[in-house]
Amino acid sequence: MTSNITRATTAESVSDGPGSTIVLLTDTPELTCNTAVFEVGAAGAPVHFHTGATEFFHVTEGQLDVLVGDEIHTLGKGDFLSVPPGVKHAFAPAAGHTAEVFVGFTPGMGRFDYYRLLGRVRAGEATVQDIIDSQPVYDNHYAESEAWAGRPRSAEA
Repeated sequence: MTSNITRATTAESVSDGPGSTIVLLTDTPELTCNTAVFEVGAAGAPVHFHTGATEFFHVTEGQLDVLVGDEIHTLGKGDFLSVPPGVKHAFAPAAGHTAEVFVGFTPGMGRFDYYRLLGRVRAGEATVQDIIDSQPVYDNHYAESEAWAGRPRSAEA
């Protein structure tokens, strides 16, 4: 077994949307981890599920809305949540808030190329269809949720 060190000064970062930055930390067969920083109003991750991995979230700053099944939970600094395989979920900063989150998957999923694909779409170098086509490759399957679609997105809502 070998250790895996990612230094903050050399970690790769990807902008996957306005006000959203993902910092890639580790991507091994056992564990995939990143941090996500969301500005107020950032879209976050759309409704999706994974068939083979548990995804977990630890909020390090701000407030994060997380859909789990059909229920939305608002997590604050220090809160932790795990979502088992097969359960649809989504996440974004709570209305009027920023959020910084440590995100992980176990087992690891080889997801760094997925995040890079999101960055290429944002840069106009790939298409949304490329993301749709990648669902089975990265075990990231998109879904729908009335609860998530209807959630407040601004502080005035």
